[in-house]
Amino acid sequence: MFYEDRFWNQRLNGIVIHKNHRILYILELKRSSDRNEDFPRVKEDGTNEQDKSLSIVEAFKVAAPEWTFEQINFVAGRRGSVVEDDFYNKLKRLNVQAGKMDKILAAHVQRICEAHDTVMRSYYQQIHGSSEANATTSMENIGEQVYV
Repeated sequence: MFYEDRFWNQRLNGIVIHKNHRILYILELKRSSDRNEDFPRVKEDGTNEQDKSLSIVEAFKVAAPEWTFEQINFVAGRRGSVVEDDFYNKLKRLNVQAGKMDKILAAHVQRICEAHDTVMRSYYQQIHGSSEANATTSMENIGEQVYV
């Protein structure tokens, strides 16, 4: 029962289905320390080890053996970095059109920056005791359109 509950309570970050080829890609977004340039590989290796105990991919393979299932991990650094080559290689594996890759990367980086902004605003509110929902009122203008 524990394993069934754990399986059904998983929330996938995304999926890509290629019906004609019978391939389902499970997309996972991961965060990692980006202190060194090899952080995506280190995080991917750790994630693959962690997921071996109860892999949703393995469960899908048992349920539909005629299909191919693969998990692709998109890794963003905790400081907001994304390794472009790694990102583009994963988009190629998903058969994304070359003309759309730059737009997807730009949107991905935008979301990472927005997430960092949310964290920084929350931190600033907690440090300075602001209980207001809008963090901009407790921010300090340090220059032209620059707030801390």
